[in-house]
Amino acid sequence: MSQRPQYHPIDKQQQSKDSVFFRDGVRRIDFVLSYVDEKEGDRKQEKRKIYEANLVKVGLELETEDKSESDDGKTYFVKIHAPWEVLATYADVLKIKVPFKANDIPDNKEIPMNWLSTPFRLPEHIMHPEPDYFTAPFNKSKSDFYLIDDKDTFFPPSTRNRIVYYILSRCSYVRDECVDRDKKGIKRLLNNGAYTAAFPLHDCRYWKRSSYANCESERYDLHKYWASFCCFFKEQPLNLIRKYYGEKIGIYFAWLGFYTEMLLFAAVVGTLCFVYGLLTYDENEWSKEICREDIGGKIVMCPLCDKKCGYWKLNSTCNSSWQSHLFDNVGTVFFAIFMGIWVTLFLEFWKRRQARLEYEWDLVDFEEEQQQLQLRPEYETKCTNRKLNRITQEMEPYLPITSKCARTCLSGATVIFWISLIIACIIGVIAYRLAVYAAFASIMKDSPTSQLHVVGPYITPQLATSVTASCINFIIIMILNLMYERVAIWITDMEIPKTHLEYENKLTVKMFLFQFVNYYSSCFYVAFFKGKFVGYPGNYAYMFGSKLRNEECDPGGCLIELTTQLVIVMTGKQVWGNIQEALVPWLMNWWGSRKARCHPESLYSRWEQDHDLQPFGQLGLFQEYLEMVIQFGFITLFVASFPLAPLLALFNNIIEVRVDAWKLTTQFRRPVAAKAHSIGAWEEILNGMAVLSVVTNAFIVAFTSDMIPRLVYMYAYQPDGQMNMKGYIDNSLSMFNISAIPLDNRPDDEENPPWFNSSITICRYRDYRYPPGHEKEYHHTMQFWHILAAKLAFIIIMEHVVFVVKFFVAWMIPDVPSDVKARVKRERYLVQEYLHNYEVEKLKIQLSKNCDDCTCTPMIYPSLPKHEVLSECL
Repeated sequence: MSQRPQYHPIDKQQQSKDSVFFRDGVRRIDFVLSYVDEKEGDRKQEKRKIYEANLVKVGLELETEDKSESDDGKTYFVKIHAPWEVLATYADVLKIKVPFKANDIPDNKEIPMNWLSTPFRLPEHIMHPEPDYFTAPFNKSKSDFYLIDDKDTFFPPSTRNRIVYYILSRCSYVRDECVDRDKKGIKRLLNNGAYTAAFPLHDCRYWKRSSYANCESERYDLHKYWASFCCFFKEQPLNLIRKYYGEKIGIYFAWLGFYTEMLLFAAVVGTLCFVYGLLTYDENEWSKEICREDIGGKIVMCPLCDKKCGYWKLNSTCNSSWQSHLFDNVGTVFFAIFMGIWVTLFLEFWKRRQARLEYEWDLVDFEEEQQQLQLRPEYETKCTNRKLNRITQEMEPYLPITSKCARTCLSGATVIFWISLIIACIIGVIAYRLAVYAAFASIMKDSPTSQLHVVGPYITPQLATSVTASCINFIIIMILNLMYERVAIWITDMEIPKTHLEYENKLTVKMFLFQFVNYYSSCFYVAFFKGKFVGYPGNYAYMFGSKLRNEECDPGGCLIELTTQLVIVMTGKQVWGNIQEALVPWLMNWWGSRKARCHPESLYSRWEQDHDLQPFGQLGLFQEYLEMVIQFGFITLFVASFPLAPLLALFNNIIEVRVDAWKLTTQFRRPVAAKAHSIGAWEEILNGMAVLSVVTNAFIVAFTSDMIPRLVYMYAYQPDGQMNMKGYIDNSLSMFNISAIPLDNRPDDEENPPWFNSSITICRYRDYRYPPGHEKEYHHTMQFWHILAAKLAFIIIMEHVVFVVKFFVAWMIPDVPSDVKARVKRERYLVQEYLHNYEVEKLKIQLSKNCDDCTCTPMIYPSLPKHEVLSECL
């Protein structure tokens, strides 16, 4: 078993200010508070004085750096050290698990062809910074039961800062005789300006190791092996991340890494489906018919809007038809089914990975501890009512049911209002699309864009409208995000959740509901509403009774428009998110530390360096999860329209892992270590989206894609009885008598193209209706109903097949690996055995002492080593 490092006293005459120790060079700085003392006799000064005195009463040791020592000449720094007695007491209170025995279960896992993974591995001391131990909750009265080699290093810095923050959050800043219980906690002191910052220290500069042997320099290792972009193909040092930042941040990066690995499989299959579309490009019979001068060039289409849109020929959509085939082919159906199964495999294998991490990181029984012990200080102070806890038989704070209901109703009403605001904005964008389409059609009737050599032929009124509307929609999304974030925090605070876990779950649900509607509503509109409620010439449908006619799909289909929408919103969000995450903190830090850069390195103290960094806020990790879950929605809910979405997500995530690591190690203060046994409410959200994705993709293939109408035509309506698509375009377009178009719908004379004349009496439109002169004129044909039945049958069959496979896969894959179950049982057994032996040994020692005090013959017991107990003692 490896020995824990020993502290070596530092000569304080030679001590640099870039140190994580008090001036004596022995006591480690566990936390730092900073403040600016503006004037004598200030109320803030009185609060600080009482607060710091109460911290000393609790047992913490403080050391203050005068403002004359700071780089700005006005900031005081209070350094806090927790001695052994305080750490042991609160480790007992928080039931922190500590080692009591080296792990004796051999790791016999043999990975086939393990040598292939060598290029992706990191050094062993980085991947496994600590030996593997069996652990048990700390009990101060049994401290000699645990493997305590050195009290100064027994609790790692992340555990120390977690304990100190627990004390800071609950310490009062009013005198004991005051009855105002609300006046406590570092959060309130930060909010009212008594302190400007509170943070634990990084252990060294990120670009070089600490010059002190006592310092671990883990930040340097993380920056070198994890945050560097040169390591993008390497595994993540999850154990070191957990040791330095705590389990909550560790489990986020474990999930992000696992999600990125699984995306590789989806990206490969999606790329193959796209390649299939490219390879079958020339076999696209219906696009050939659209582009042929003797077919598409002779089909005159009805105007797409009133007054400002003229008649047009079908072959003008030749390019968009070819583009549509890249995504609208048989491979798309296969990929939609594959993604329904992939998402199940991803979630099931993640549960297994999470179960393994729970065991390795001592989180197996954490949820119960969280609920019982981690009451939020805000809950304790704001809930003045008390009631008896039937389990603990102690009085505890509670929120009356009437107050809880009122707060929940107000919160729900606020969320509904903001979601309604998003829907109103989306309706505004739809109105923009309807109004602007006519303008684009009028401007482009003479095809001025055709002068552009490369992109000119591809720019159509439909594309111009779709792209500009998508960009406007993206800007609205970003603005609403910034506004709603503050509202979500405010209403969650107002609800006064009981525990940190409950607080995060409530905030997660509110933010996700809003973001779901914000990001996906425009895609849902294009996929399931656009072009579905149009009517037909002479009987068009209008938006809410206005003069804006409902949008029609591009003759190439709505799928290509959905692809455009998806690419713009998804890519725009990812690019903007990465720029914002990396650039904004860097610029703020660069500006904040401009004075300190002029100082000699030895005078720029460790606490000042960290003070100049950005705080890792309450929503730091929350935003990272939200960003990835929204991305998960894009690659699952609408993947049938864009098989390359997983590939884009994969490239983004490879960068995302390193950007998040870089900003965490270089641009942010060290976060307070926190525990989490899972990804929380996000797991249930991912499960819900996985189920919804099966439904949305089935509907996209059935109603947005033209796959089903083509198959129905080929198998049932092909006039020659051959299995091909010849004649499909003519079959899919209905006829309308131009003379029957009402005057309000007819295009102005100047809008019609030069080739249009009075000899043209029939125009075509996308639908399956009887032609003029038929006894059922303009009513739906039987082919329409056959296609509708086929679409519904496809949805039912696809959903049932995918759901059966999903549930079968979920049943086949156990949530917890068998070796992890064995290890958990082994550890619980050992805890019971060793505690029993420990108590037996203590009893023997006590009896021996009693016998020494009397004249009776002493009993003889076998001698027992300090950390090992003979099995015979049982």
